[in-house]
Amino acid sequence: MHPTVKPALRRGWRDLNTVQFGMTPAHALTLGPVDTATGSFLDLMDGTRGLPLLREEGRRMDLPDGHVDRLVQRLARAGVLDDARGGGARAAALRESGQVMDRLRPELAALSLLTSEPADAIEGLAARRGLRVQVRGAGRVGTALAALLSAAGVAEVEVRDGGLVEAADVAPGGQPAEAIGERRDESARRAVRRAAPGPAPRRSTASPAEQAGGFSLVVIAPRDEVSVHAPSPTAAEPLIASGTPHLYAGVVEGTGVVGPLVLPGETGCAGCLHHTRTDLDPAWPRLVAQWHSGRRRAAGACDVTMATAVAGLAAAHALMFLDGRTPSSAGARWEIAAPALRWRSRPLLPHGACPCGASRKGKREHTPEDREPHATMAVQHSTEFRRTTDTARLAGTWRAHV
Repeated sequence: MHPTVKPALRRGWRDLNTVQFGMTPAHALTLGPVDTATGSFLDLMDGTRGLPLLREEGRRMDLPDGHVDRLVQRLARAGVLDDARGGGARAAALRESGQVMDRLRPELAALSLLTSEPADAIEGLAARRGLRVQVRGAGRVGTALAALLSAAGVAEVEVRDGGLVEAADVAPGGQPAEAIGERRDESARRAVRRAAPGPAPRRSTASPAEQAGGFSLVVIAPRDEVSVHAPSPTAAEPLIASGTPHLYAGVVEGTGVVGPLVLPGETGCAGCLHHTRTDLDPAWPRLVAQWHSGRRRAAGACDVTMATAVAGLAAAHALMFLDGRTPSSAGARWEIAAPALRWRSRPLLPHGACPCGASRKGKREHTPEDREPHATMAVQHSTEFRRTTDTARLAGTWRAHV
């Protein structure tokens, strides 16, 4: 192990004996009491030294026997320590990839804030290089979303759509103006390749299921407003049958929508949404039929800022799922509309009349995983960490002992 304090966490001294790691309430932790020698020793934990060399440095600084190991254990258990050489073979290959690694360093830093074990972040980032995602829809939302996933390190992002690029499809980070008149899917795939941090690794790094042609996730981002507001249960049936997780995203009449993330057989799906809305409003099926049969509008109310916001949030939810966590869009739709511009969550429960079978599984809660240290950790010596909920005030904060 080559310990390093996570670079994403800025360090500062609250007083002569207390160190704070991180600035924001979501991730800030304090360590104390810390003597001057230990504070200086923290600067040596930069990933360039293994534990044997760190122990030698500790002896030169007259630190007590075992002090270095105890400090490393405490930092690791508090989630502020990383391993500069851990993560296995795929992580090592990623570190050696030069430009690819340089492009992905911000992603690595962000992932490190969500992981507790040293080297989990680089291992997770390397795992993205073996994933396959399909985005259905190459309009303002879909193309930008696909490019974001590619830029975040997902090795293979396939875009599916028909027709030609229109002027209304053009948006920053998505379809470029010079692509007007070209095939939507081809232009979107070029956008994905441009956004990629480098060439995808060989498919041998993928799991057997992925090598067989399956997708880790399908994102449905239709250009049609009606399909955003009332996603088709029939269109999703093959995904439900194959057990493929899928996420909906789009803009309808100036309202941004992200979700639900459908985990087949576990969370509510498009069919559950249709049945729930029909229960609340018997006219719902009639309205949907009329909306689908109505005259196509020249351009929907999908302004570029709303499209970009939806693409960004949907990509974040997709990445959280791909990284092994359950985002808040599982079993819910997030919506935002002008002028308030507040994201609101609308729960979507499994419906008993839907053939997806999720209702038979019983109610399951899907919430984002919490990286907070366990409150039951035993106290060791007199050093303790505090998780700050207000960086300007420590009184009354949640506390985890290590």
